[in-house]
Amino acid sequence: MSAGVYLHIPFCKSRCSYCDFATDVYRSSDAVERYVRSICAELDRFHKPNPKSEIRNPKSVDTIYFGGGTPSLLSPMQVEQILSVVRDGFDVALASEVTMEMNPATVTPESLAGYRLLGVNRASFGVQTFDDRALKLLARGHDANDARVTFRLLRDAGFDNISFDLIAGLPGQTLDEWKRNLDEAIAMEPEHVSLYLLEVHESTPLAEQIRSGRRPMPDEQLAAEMYELMLERLFAADYEQYEISNFAKPGFESRHNTKYWRMDPVFGFGVSAHSFDGRERYANERDTAKYVEQIETSGSAENFREQVDLVSETAFLGLRMTSGIDVVDLEKRFGVDLIERYCAELDELSTAGLVLSEENHLRLTPKGMLYSNEVFRVFV
Repeated sequence: MSAGVYLHIPFCKSRCSYCDFATDVYRSSDAVERYVRSICAELDRFHKPNPKSEIRNPKSVDTIYFGGGTPSLLSPMQVEQILSVVRDGFDVALASEVTMEMNPATVTPESLAGYRLLGVNRASFGVQTFDDRALKLLARGHDANDARVTFRLLRDAGFDNISFDLIAGLPGQTLDEWKRNLDEAIAMEPEHVSLYLLEVHESTPLAEQIRSGRRPMPDEQLAAEMYELMLERLFAADYEQYEISNFAKPGFESRHNTKYWRMDPVFGFGVSAHSFDGRERYANERDTAKYVEQIETSGSAENFREQVDLVSETAFLGLRMTSGIDVVDLEKRFGVDLIERYCAELDELSTAGLVLSEENHLRLTPKGMLYSNEVFRVFV
């Protein structure tokens, strides 16, 4: 089984009002250089022989993912530094999927050409919305035309695997506005679309704006209608849904993200990065300055580790995918009859029209996709 590598780059031009990720505003090139050195040092330490665990030092990798933050704020030279250490220690397959998250107005023809030469072959493009009013509300730091221009630059640079991120359920967003967003995104023909219903996290500026009455509370019923409209539009445009929030043209599913849902090993590096080695999940320090300091002093910034309940996590993560869970395969792997263990709960979910069991598979219904958190509570 090939593993994935995740590389967290926290820097952004500005902080979005809804963002709860580990990010920092790009303030100086020196700070970025120091961070790049730190993530390379963490990678180098990971590669050193570890006689206690063969699982923690996998040989084979076939996906690499630069997430953030805004990784496209790194120069090609900085990306090369990181990828060089990745490839020195891992057996990276020639046909690997190498994804970089990119935001509008953060790339140039020259930087994109540089990324392509380094093997970056997939762009995860943070469009979010084509509505300039909503972009200001979100403090995105770009406008809709920046997104259109950047998309053309990606195509001109030879990117033939582009994913769009879109957010539905924004405060004050109407169904007609959402329809226009979908129509414009589909007309541009990206290979992949990720749709997220807005979540308001307590620690964010958007949460405070809503609490103070400056922004309206998102309408959950309207968000559900937006989700259903999205399904209708994307299916009509020949996109296939393979996970609750993800749609792709045939053959363009995210190979890296699928590893998370299938419980394949993924090893994360950088501030706040999470890893799963097949048995345990562990994570790094969330504060960038503390992460860099810990790497420089001890070589490790790990601050969390837990043993994973493989049955329950395989169940709820597998249910995120439209293919669902092969309950016979799960019983062979773990010696547990999932249907028997959760008999009463699954009967209740089935009666509510949220799950469907057929041909040894358990999967979410379309209604279950919309109300998936109600299902996942059973397993978490």
